Amino acid sequence: MGKVVADISVSLDGYVTGPDPGPDSGLGSGGEGLHTWAFSTDPVDRQVLASATDATGAVVMGRHLFDIVDGPHGWNDEVGYGAGLAAAPPVLVVTRRPPETVRLADRFTFVVDGVRSAISTARAMAEERDVVVMGGAQVIRGAMAADAVDELRLHLSPVLLGGGTPLFDAGVSPRTLRQIHVRVSPHATHLTYRVD
Repeated sequence: MGKVVADISVSLDGYVTGPDPGPDSGLGSGGEGLHTWAFSTDPVDRQVLASATDATGAVVMGRHLFDIVDGPHGWNDEVGYGAGLAAAPPVLVVTRRPPETVRLADRFTFVVDGVRSAISTARAMAEERDVVVMGGAQVIRGAMAADAVDELRLHLSPVLLGGGTPLFDAGVSPRTLRQIHVRVSPHATHLTYRVD
């Protein structure tokens, strides 16, 4: 059986978006710099992206991130999950209320009974491959709090955003993770932690 991997890009000051993210502004002011690595031609970045994308059997995301990727400047046939690799695994969106219209309707399933249920459904869909909880921050925090994550994969981008959406907030439960892998490129330090 595959792992459940929380996978997200984060700034040096701990943010996963810049200020004012949304469908019309993407990841907010300066937030696109978080994903420079995903579009780079650097061999380390390409290998990290390709191996993670190849291992993914299903994806879980939150409603805020869905609104960005399904928005007018979001995913399309050239750019989607896996950035330019544009892979198309099934994506489950954790939300209280599904949207009335969806631009990319064939790619998304909406789960209204929480992140634990979404991960359980994703595990069945992924079969032997990994389930990737790709964000945003609230869904990753919820999955970690529910002890539903096997690995935390951070792509530490060399940017300071000065505000935005923090990956973790003051309410996070203390815990120690075990670092199991580090890869470095000019665009990111790719860190993998085992969540025990």
